[in-house]
Amino acid sequence: MTVCLRYARNRADAEDILQDGFVRLFQKIHQYKAEGSFEGWIRRIFVNASLKKYQTKKWSMEQTGVEYVEEGKIDPDIISTLSEQEILQLIGELPEGYKVVFNMYVIEGYSHKEISEILGINEATSRTQLLKARKHLQQKMCRLGVYERPV
Repeated sequence: MTVCLRYARNRADAEDILQDGFVRLFQKIHQYKAEGSFEGWIRRIFVNASLKKYQTKKWSMEQTGVEYVEEGKIDPDIISTLSEQEILQLIGELPEGYKVVFNMYVIEGYSHKEISEILGINEATSRTQLLKARKHLQQKMCRLGVYERPV
């Protein structure tokens, strides 16, 4: 469910993805060859189910009013006060295109080449979406007092 929630727009969508993922899991369980971790294999099924849901809707990469954000520093003491739930909430508030690329690259460990192939976008678009997601998160963290802009 955690994987589904990271990609979904809301809890209802996450539940739909979870159900689709389990259907796919049971349909493909015979294909698991015990090479690599079973958990990793399952995670990939649920990531793919999440991506399939949004590919059918042909989501577009969002353009928001995020302007240039100078590189600042993150106070590790302050950021450590954020709970996992608060961090996931910040990521969940990203525009959909940013969120998908951010999740795939930062959390799931896909390369920009893999992301571009899976989503049918250019590698440069993947990189741009990740950069915009990071800037968006920096702005949110500045508002929370977690991220300090340089003087």
